[in-house]
Amino acid sequence: MSTYRVVQVTTPNGPFELAEREVPRPGPGQVRIAVEACGICHSDAMFVSGGLPGVSFPEVPGHEIAGRVEELGEGAGDHGWRVGDRVAVGWFGGSCGHCGPCRKGDFIVCRNLKVPGWAYDGGFAEKVIAPVDALARIPDELTAADAGPMACAGVTVFNGLRRSSARPGDLVAVLGLGGLGHLGVRYAVAMGFETVAIARGPEKAGFAKELGAHHYVDSTSGTPVAESLQSLGGAKVVLATAGNSEAITATVEGLAPRGELVVIGADTAPLGINPAQLLMGAHVLRGHPSGTAQDVEDTMAFSVLHDIRPMTETVPLERAEEAYQKMLAGKARFRMVLTTG
Repeated sequence: MSTYRVVQVTTPNGPFELAEREVPRPGPGQVRIAVEACGICHSDAMFVSGGLPGVSFPEVPGHEIAGRVEELGEGAGDHGWRVGDRVAVGWFGGSCGHCGPCRKGDFIVCRNLKVPGWAYDGGFAEKVIAPVDALARIPDELTAADAGPMACAGVTVFNGLRRSSARPGDLVAVLGLGGLGHLGVRYAVAMGFETVAIARGPEKAGFAKELGAHHYVDSTSGTPVAESLQSLGGAKVVLATAGNSEAITATVEGLAPRGELVVIGADTAPLGINPAQLLMGAHVLRGHPSGTAQDVEDTMAFSVLHDIRPMTETVPLERAEEAYQKMLAGKARFRMVLTTG
């Protein structure tokens, strides 16, 4: 019997443990992926904790997967995939194809979205079974450790910016300089925006400049963030990557007329925004999810074109517990990535 290793939790917020499983065969419209790398996303905590409906245990998290197609299920080759193809699978782990949003082509908000680690075992493993519509082709120029985070962190900020109302030359602020934010600044600069990085502490000013930011706002300086943004003319878009409702709220008054607040940092606390704030400036408040497999491919292609890579720290699969806890404690700089090699 051929087996492979997974890292799983057997109870909500329980310890990570290595386990051996029998190698599965992909079903119709599926492929088996030999995982080479998997990023650790803060959203994984929602699955590890059992905090989302439908999460079952034992739970194998991980939705920033990069590897190679190892076996094709029936019909998978009809979609152009071949054994050996390099592929990434992100938050978008497949769609149902028949719900209202899918029928309109809006697959990322599928009512039955198949998120790896939720709908099926995720990438904290040596192998993963995934549907073909979840697969994004990895360019030769990207390593697996680069590509994995692009499938969630990268595509989320990339799509959040390119689908915003900002145009080249507009002032765009990126709130947070973590796993999402550092990529957000790089993408914003590459898209031609006058880019403001917002983070906590004066010591991050140099890092913001290294990323290419034209301005840095220290949210702890005593000057309100909104006032700092208005002194620059007001932000056409604020991309809120920090998962902190209070910090997100503090940017609203910094928007230019008809400015847009794009929220991609997850927090369960309510935002302190009142209708008058939105009405008087004709502001737009928008939540933005990840992106489809095609969006992931677009993100990776743009990243190659502009030489943008995530800043990562790679850790072997068997040290998943250590890497996850480091991410959870906010000590990761900037994306923890598990590797199987």
